Amino acid sequence: MKYSIKAVLALSIILLSSIASCSMHRDNKSEKHKMRLVWKDEFEYTGLPDPAKWGYDEGNGCPNLCGWGNAELQFYTARRAENARVEHGKLVIEARREPWQSNAYTSARLVTKGKGDWKYGRIEICAKLPTGRGTWPAIWMLPTEWAYGGWPASGEIDIMEHVGYEPDSIVATAHTQAYNHVKGTQSRSDIYNSTIETAFHVYAIEWRPERIDFFMDGTKYHSFANEQKTFAEWPYDRTFHLLLNIAVGGHWGGHKGVDETIWPQRMEVDYVRVYTIN
Repeated sequence: MKYSIKAVLALSIILLSSIASCSMHRDNKSEKHKMRLVWKDEFEYTGLPDPAKWGYDEGNGCPNLCGWGNAELQFYTARRAENARVEHGKLVIEARREPWQSNAYTSARLVTKGKGDWKYGRIEICAKLPTGRGTWPAIWMLPTEWAYGGWPASGEIDIMEHVGYEPDSIVATAHTQAYNHVKGTQSRSDIYNSTIETAFHVYAIEWRPERIDFFMDGTKYHSFANEQKTFAEWPYDRTFHLLLNIAVGGHWGGHKGVDETIWPQRMEVDYVRVYTIN
């Protein structure tokens, strides 16, 4: 079979981008000298995720929040290599179609709570996302102590969310008591890229007392400002921790159904780095 030069070049670019990890991405070079690295996992080991850095949310949310409040279909396991492991220098979070207790899917939700908690800074993650209808990977943050009350009063920061039926779209969102999706007032922006599911990209926030800026590969595409009012508008003066997971289905991820033929699906993470901002 013969291929045109253009086709060969296009294929080469895709292959290179998919194996280059994040070595080609250097976010905000001019600003990095103002930041200090305070926490990281480069995944330069093999086996289960480092227990000194990562814990797990386990279960299906029941009995208090079945489906994790979103009608999700997965059961999150803990310390199970089939769902979360480090191999070949990458953290792999894998969602699988398999019966587990009362659920038809398993996955993992890794958390840094009590092991990595921050107020302000740059949180930067290099990742390649799963593909297919019904996948819902997320890189996000929740308050370590719910000082202002339950969700959404104490806030949520969605650094990156992606649903498989929109393969070229990444979403950044901030949720507060005043601004959240239940009211339809959430602060959200989208950015588009055709290689989200085939290449590694850098997802980051820069969180300061006056605002949170959201980035993909160094491009700022969303900002949430401190209006200097009350916690209802700005609960982001407390410590938050990081979560990495793949949900299956749910109100958003399963809005167009779940393709039962695509599993297993994985999110690969090349590194996680946290910096202070001077």
